[in-house]
Amino acid sequence: MSFSETVILGTIAGLTIFLGLPLARVRVVAPRHLAFLNALAIGILFFLFVDIVEHAIEPVEAAIRAEASSLPLLVGVLIGGFALGLLSLVYYMRRVSVGPAFTATHLAVVIATGIGLHNFSEGLAIGSSAQKGDLALTLTLVVGFGLHNVTEAFGIAAPLAGKRPSWALLGLVGVIGGGPNFVGTIIGYTFASPQVSVLFLSLAAGALVFVIGELFAAGRKLTSPLWNGWGIAVGFLAGLLTDLILIALGA
Repeated sequence: MSFSETVILGTIAGLTIFLGLPLARVRVVAPRHLAFLNALAIGILFFLFVDIVEHAIEPVEAAIRAEASSLPLLVGVLIGGFALGLLSLVYYMRRVSVGPAFTATHLAVVIATGIGLHNFSEGLAIGSSAQKGDLALTLTLVVGFGLHNVTEAFGIAAPLAGKRPSWALLGLVGVIGGGPNFVGTIIGYTFASPQVSVLFLSLAAGALVFVIGELFAAGRKLTSPLWNGWGIAVGFLAGLLTDLILIALGA
């Protein structure tokens, strides 16, 4: 597969995130419905965190089994990336927030950033498989990651539900969340690096830990524990289902 064809496919996988973002424009006024959507985002992002950590430690585990000299570097990248992803958002919050929490817009942008870091690693996988000439795997990854991005978009849209965000804002968070698929595909086609993959996955994991904490804080203020529970369950299961579909497709 040519470089240009690969980049087009990687871009398509990233653009599917825009299919889920219009949820943010739906009029939601009842506190219980807001609580459900907030918890839905928590469930999706919690599953995404588990999935990210699993993939981030795979190269480290492989280096341990092979007693490779790259092990110290991989461990350092894993720990450093996680700390940077988490603490950078803590300091960012201190600068942009006058209150104890982000505004909905800040939160949506941060969620999109965390998902974008994850999608960068997905782009690496698409580019790498195409460069090796594995057309079937490349197409499978594009379809699977594209489907996954639709679900992840709900996590970005949920904090904005009921606030009627502008299309410009939705376009911005869509580019932040889906654009890295394009960049990752280019880099993945050009060269393969376990260290780069671990770095971006660990950055995403740290960012999502912070975001999940903020969403939990917002959910407690809505005082709808039953709807919170259902939202987290549905969100987590939605993420799990799309991942199982991805595995069934052979990715």
